[in-house]
Amino acid sequence: MSGARRSVHLRVSGRVQHVGFRWFVERRASDLGLAGWVRNAADGSVEVSATGVAERVEQLIAAVRQGPPHAIVRTVDVAEQPAPTTFLEANFEILP
Repeated sequence: MSGARRSVHLRVSGRVQHVGFRWFVERRASDLGLAGWVRNAADGSVEVSATGVAERVEQLIAAVRQGPPHAIVRTVDVAEQPAPTTFLEANFEILP
């Protein structure tokens, strides 16, 4: 990866579970070459951790704000995380 790196943690609330949201995020993040994970949280929200080229992370955040067709995204809380200083393989996964 080249360019400035960015690492974020997102908490997405609304109707975001049982609507294909995790698969939507995994597909988009993988297409963007990002590393990280997505999982359902016990409170009904979805959590996302993503690291990669800053512009691509921003593209993922924009996609998450829209969500897949059956989702209703109410809020997306974005928390910056320290970007890893070592190379991360661009592997994005769905966690249980």
